[in-house]
Amino acid sequence: MKKTALHKWVKRVSEGRESVIDEESSGRPAASRTEEKIANIRKIVRANRRLTVRSLAEQVDRETVRKIISEDIDMRKVCAKIVPKELTEEQKQRRVTICQDLLERQYAIFGPCHHR
Repeated sequence: MKKTALHKWVKRVSEGRESVIDEESSGRPAASRTEEKIANIRKIVRANRRLTVRSLAEQVDRETVRKIISEDIDMRKVCAKIVPKELTEEQKQRRVTICQDLLERQYAIFGPCHHR
């Protein structure tokens, strides 16, 4: 525990406080994740998925941006790119098609693979 926190608790106890459970604080209002902000961040992320949470936090604070991305937009951060948590069927099929094309090119150039 940091000294400052210790001094706060000593003061609280000396003022007659008996419970060590923190009282509920007002914290950041729930209105920080409005539909308008969620829609705005969704639009920005779809336009450029290489943005950082820090750069998006110019709109709202970082924790709110993280929650919007993960909970409201249902995306996650992978390296420097924000991607959907789950691929759509179209995206999955496109990946299969690309992989098959790459395999066909590999086979055309090098022939069948021979393992030792």
